[in-house]
Amino acid sequence: MIRVLIADGLRLTREALSVVLASEPGMHVVAQVPRGDEIVPQALRTRPTVALLDADLPGLDGISAAEQLKAALPPCRIVILAALERASALRAALEVGVEGFVSKGVSVKELTDSVRKVARGERVLDPRLVTDALHAPDNPLSERDRELLRLAAHGHTPQEIAEVLHLSPGTVRNNLAAINRKVGARNRIEAIRTASARGWT
Repeated sequence: MIRVLIADGLRLTREALSVVLASEPGMHVVAQVPRGDEIVPQALRTRPTVALLDADLPGLDGISAAEQLKAALPPCRIVILAALERASALRAALEVGVEGFVSKGVSVKELTDSVRKVARGERVLDPRLVTDALHAPDNPLSERDRELLRLAAHGHTPQEIAEVLHLSPGTVRNNLAAINRKVGARNRIEAIRTASARGWT
């Protein structure tokens, strides 16, 4: 029996996936979670064989959640569901050891086949996402840039970011302006959106 945990921020999607997978012979949905930071606690309680994680989860993104899940429950195999514009996250997903990386545009049959293959120990990589990832630009952001953007994305002002990182507010503003140039954004909000969509943060 393949025990499946589903993580998706949208209730309708989560419940639809659950109905589809639960109707498959030999599959049993043991948990559904709406947030990335709820995955590990639920997985430790329910011991899934396969975790099906949306790449864009609230609380904690799918890649970071996958990394935590690998550390907490190594036997659990992981499939990331990603939109085509998140193809650049493929490299990060492979670095944390996920077994599957599948487009949200797959058919029901492709999805259930992917879950079965991953449960058997195979690796499943959606060729559309692989092609897009190969043509995606490299991440231009340094670790400090990513840290600044993460804090800005959580609503911190340059003054607050300066205090957290022990920098001057002027340095933070200059760094944020440099990040805008690196990602081709006109402002901080656009930079956060672009970097997040490309899996750079």
